[in-house]
Amino acid sequence: MLPTNLLIGVGFVGAILMFTRFASLGRKLVIAAVLLLVICGLSPLGNLLLYPLEQRFPPWDNSRGAPDGIIVLGGSIQPDLSVAHSTPVVLGAPDRLIAAAALAHRYPNARVVFTGGSAKLISNDAREADFAGAIFESLGIDKSRLVMERASRNTQENAEFSKVLLAPKEGERWLLVTSASHMPRSVGLFRKAGFAVEPYPVDWRVGRGGDVWNFTNIAIDGLGRTDVAVREWIGLLAYRATGKIDELLPGPVK
Repeated sequence: MLPTNLLIGVGFVGAILMFTRFASLGRKLVIAAVLLLVICGLSPLGNLLLYPLEQRFPPWDNSRGAPDGIIVLGGSIQPDLSVAHSTPVVLGAPDRLIAAAALAHRYPNARVVFTGGSAKLISNDAREADFAGAIFESLGIDKSRLVMERASRNTQENAEFSKVLLAPKEGERWLLVTSASHMPRSVGLFRKAGFAVEPYPVDWRVGRGGDVWNFTNIAIDGLGRTDVAVREWIGLLAYRATGKIDELLPGPVK
């Protein structure tokens, strides 16, 4: 359902139809697919879709003092490549790991929890959490402070499994570190699981104000932003429709 995959598929079907008695329909599909790929890749569409997600939660307020723990959502480490090369391979959203390590140094008594297994429907035993510990240790975080949750396959399980593993107590304060665009869905799922967290958004892809209307001169960047935004909006709609979150766009507690 992501725009890039969908439009390539539409264009491919159109190209095949051009060699059949449905050639007219095929030409229309190819033209539509190319035009929409240009819009998704070069126009401000991705920015406009991402902006309300990324700006939903403000930067974390550190005036309340030190947190008890720092929860980092997976999505940065590629476990299969990490196994193949016998070293952690980070392909996306490195800010999650960097910010968590910086927070761990700032608050030396806080536990650091990484939650992430494998998102593949059919996967081997390679899990993100198996390599996250090595990254944190290389960044100077003592192994005794680390908690690795390796069974979760998606954000809902990140929330549910983390709550079972950590058994948070009343009054404890836990930071949730994930990409700014992913934060509304993540917070909604943690709230549904009964785990109160304080959002610590990172990994922004869009600036502020007029930056939202900027065109892109590298199509793959624009397509990436559009795909990320559409994925999050589809996730929010699906989770709200199935009752996995209580609000379409979870926001700060009032």
